[in-house]
Amino acid sequence: MIILITGASHTGKTLLAQKLLAKYQYPVVSMDLLKMGLIRSGQTDLTVTDDDKLTGYLWPIVKEMIKTAIENKQHLIVEGCYIPFAWQQDFTEDYLKEIKYICLIMSKKYILKHFANIKKHADIIEQRLDDSDFTQDKALKDNEFIWQQCQKHALPYHLIDEEYNLDI
Repeated sequence: MIILITGASHTGKTLLAQKLLAKYQYPVVSMDLLKMGLIRSGQTDLTVTDDDKLTGYLWPIVKEMIKTAIENKQHLIVEGCYIPFAWQQDFTEDYLKEIKYICLIMSKKYILKHFANIKKHADIIEQRLDDSDFTQDKALKDNEFIWQQCQKHALPYHLIDEEYNLDI
């Protein structure tokens, strides 16, 4: 089984991946860690702010890792914001049967009511060196865009609306 976890920044992708790791003992691939390894090693001239380009750069690598894991009957959790919304087109039906996808989205109401807590818990799993560019406005725009894309592509999502609960 392959589990893909995506969503906007600060929605809890890494936290959910860690919970699933603890429960199922599936290995986790963090697309952020892969990104930083490729950037720091000089394998790409892209930077951490090149989000749109990073999806196109990272996804071809990750999708082949997923195919290999399925072919080898291995379990894997892949988490990150660099999973394209049209990801399903990269797999045959046999592969798709082995993949579960979840997108974490925070509602406008949740963000407006809990933004201070969202910022406060940003370091719950990973230590963010500079989180100054994460604003309430950015959170609202990013989550709205992702929700629209999930609707457009008929992708499953978990809406964080009343309270933060990741028992999926």
